[in-house]
Amino acid sequence: MDTENLQIQIKTFFGLEQVLAEEVRKLGGRNVEIKNRAVNCEGDLGFLYKINYSARTALKIMIPVLTFKAWDENRFYDKLFDFPWDDLMRVDQTFAIDTTIYSDRFRHSQFMAQKMKDAIVDSFKFKYRKRPDVDARDPDIKFHLHIDRELVTVSIDSAGDPLFKRGYRREQGEAPINEVLASGMLQLAGWDGKGNFLDPMCGSGTLLIEAAMIAMDLPAQIFRKKFAFQNWKNYDDELFQKIKEVRIGRIREFTGKIVGYDLDPDMLNAAHLNIEAAEMEDLIEVRRQDFFESKKELFPLLMVFNPPYDERIEITEDDFYRKIGDTFKKSYPNTLAWFISSDLDAAKKVGLRPSRKIKLYNGKLECRFLQFEMYEGTKKIHKLAGNQPE
Repeated sequence: MDTENLQIQIKTFFGLEQVLAEEVRKLGGRNVEIKNRAVNCEGDLGFLYKINYSARTALKIMIPVLTFKAWDENRFYDKLFDFPWDDLMRVDQTFAIDTTIYSDRFRHSQFMAQKMKDAIVDSFKFKYRKRPDVDARDPDIKFHLHIDRELVTVSIDSAGDPLFKRGYRREQGEAPINEVLASGMLQLAGWDGKGNFLDPMCGSGTLLIEAAMIAMDLPAQIFRKKFAFQNWKNYDDELFQKIKEVRIGRIREFTGKIVGYDLDPDMLNAAHLNIEAAEMEDLIEVRRQDFFESKKELFPLLMVFNPPYDERIEITEDDFYRKIGDTFKKSYPNTLAWFISSDLDAAKKVGLRPSRKIKLYNGKLECRFLQFEMYEGTKKIHKLAGNQPE
């Protein structure tokens, strides 16, 4: 593995590719290329450590180590058997393989993963008369097998557990938002820690915690205990510790306020537990408050939220979104507000024309991330009112 010029593929969610590309550029990535749900770039080993530790919108960070064409299972096995796996791992380490296959030739992902496992194990047995073990739950080394028709790509996963697992979540809400999606939404909304932030339907507090991390410029993985690259044969602990030290030295003081409302005592309790785990009790305030009966208290203010929606939480949608719009107009003048919804007609029910609509996915649900700009004065409100054409 050429540690000076690593080819790196970073996975993200649909709609966050530009946000991730900007993060990658700021962290020093070279030849940044935007793909569907991914960003490709080049960098050295230090950059790989940096992006794992700091990037907020990265889900997986992988290094392709082998690419070839295979027309049948025998060639597939032979090419894998001949690869020097002992450059990447020791015989006493465990490994796991996950697969993505788009091919008429190779249709069964479990079978192809098994075939790859056999090739790796047989290669070690041939060289060392010993074999590494598979550990699907907590492997030392994690490989990804991607087959597109006859093109086979094997990558090594530098993070291990997906990077949305920040390490601060103790409790889940009814419809929790993924940490990477939450951070991406905040960056799309322009949150940079200047001013004040409100999540008026905060659930278990993910948006609040991610907003605080951005406000203080905390590295995204400051709470994470381990990365897969720490098990690699070329792992440089001194370099990684230096990168962490420099990055932590950039943490800044935040003088604004981050506030969350919710009506559900269980959700507020979950939010308190997560905020405590993130050591942010002094920074984030959560309280029981009905958004529809609230008034603007913070100036200036950015509002971003994930209203309860989909089949898990029952609401009378038309009335609910109408009340959001009424509260915006009546109680939150001169405010920039964003919310995400899987109800693709939600904007029409709000009664205000959104100034931006961004397509995102929350899990498998197609959503719209909607921006509303509230101005003081009925004339401007009247101008904004109306339905947004698709």
